[in-house]
Amino acid sequence: QVRLVESGGGLVQAGGSLRLSCAASGRTFNSYGMGWFRQAPGKVRDIVVAISNSGGSTYYADSVKGRFTISRDNAKNTVYLQMNSLKPEDTAVYYCAATNYGLGYGRGEYDYWGQGTQVTVSS
Repeated sequence: QVRLVESGGGLVQAGGSLRLSCAASGRTFNSYGMGWFRQAPGKVRDIVVAISNSGGSTYYADSVKGRFTISRDNAKNTVYLQMNSLKPEDTAVYYCAATNYGLGYGRGEYDYWGQGTQVTVSS
């Protein structure tokens, strides 16, 4: 069982930056692949970025490549999402998730979810 708690969301102007954090409970954090998903009103929850349990492999959705960076600190049981050059279309609730797969690409591959944190980008 893994409990995930996101933080760092907020309101930012277009072109600005935010850093999201996801703190995980438990002593086996380094056995889980981690991902960040987002869900805008009226839309499905889609994967944004993912990172393998070791941090050696990552995945980025095309819409965020070059702007977002995922990283993890297994000693702190925390995964981060650095978001730069934010756009209004990045506005969504961002969810942290954990998977027993090495690197999960789809929502169905993730077993544990945080409660979400709101990111709002104003134009």
